[in-house]
Amino acid sequence: MSSESGTKAILAALLANLGIAITKFLAFLVSGSSSMLAESVHSLADSGNQLLLLVGGRRSRRSATPEHPFGYGRERYLYAFVVSIVLFSVGGLFSLYEGVHKIRHPEELTNLMVPIIVLLVAIGLESFSLRTAVVESNKVRRGQTWVQYVRRAKAPELPVVLLEDVGALVGLVLALIGVGLAGITGASIWDGFGTIAIGALLIVIAVVLGVETKSLLLGEGGSPADVAAVGAAVLGVDAIERVIHLKTLFLGPDEMLVAAKISLQPDVSVAEVAAAINEAEARIRAAVQVRTVIYLEPDVFVARTESAAPEPDSEPVAPQLPGSAPAGEV
Repeated sequence: MSSESGTKAILAALLANLGIAITKFLAFLVSGSSSMLAESVHSLADSGNQLLLLVGGRRSRRSATPEHPFGYGRERYLYAFVVSIVLFSVGGLFSLYEGVHKIRHPEELTNLMVPIIVLLVAIGLESFSLRTAVVESNKVRRGQTWVQYVRRAKAPELPVVLLEDVGALVGLVLALIGVGLAGITGASIWDGFGTIAIGALLIVIAVVLGVETKSLLLGEGGSPADVAAVGAAVLGVDAIERVIHLKTLFLGPDEMLVAAKISLQPDVSVAEVAAAINEAEARIRAAVQVRTVIYLEPDVFVARTESAAPEPDSEPVAPQLPGSAPAGEV
């Protein structure tokens, strides 16, 4: 994902949510609807989340330091994880509390047309924000389903905005149903049930975001397609006869670490080894769509004899040379 696409979607969501939050809160003051209060807090939390994503994106662009030699790319994951916590605590738990309070201590709603009009306008604005996120996501989704995209995307901003916008639209519909039923029946308890439904929805979305961003924080490898592309690029070099093992790790949404032990032809010279590694690195960078940090360790693969054949599930092992790591390690 280009950072430009993510920033555009975040700004669209931020502007929409700020306007919606103010309008919803004014509607709450006029009507006394707890659903409107929950929705105004929801939109305010979303606005804060978008600011966090912008801050995370900015801080992740800092240059590498001796203390952080691979840079600060993962800071985007950290801020996305904080977003899930804010959505859970500020949005979800507050809405549950307010809904239970409204059911236990119902209050008559007034000026019901005000929150209804506000909710309809908010649905229109959230639809605009969601449309922007969908358009920007389609530029990088590359044929994945929406579930696959949210689960596999290495850049957290667009999936976060997508889930927030979908949650906001569903929450607005729930609030509209709660306020509508309260107006039709004259029982404000329905407004409380709508508020509880909004809180439960926000908690579910926060948990999904937390699980996905936690995985990114811990460190995810490249996709099977990326790993296959890297392996093919390495094997495309004439002097390289096999990849003994290969590992990848995303250092941030736009940068991947590639580490591999490679077996070269036994008769190549030192100069040819260096040339082969340089060619392999160039091929890897051309094969993947993100920046790469590459470490290739040359080795000589020696197959074991039949009497010392490895177990079926074990990897072939190259002999340990002076000053090198055992085969299977980097």
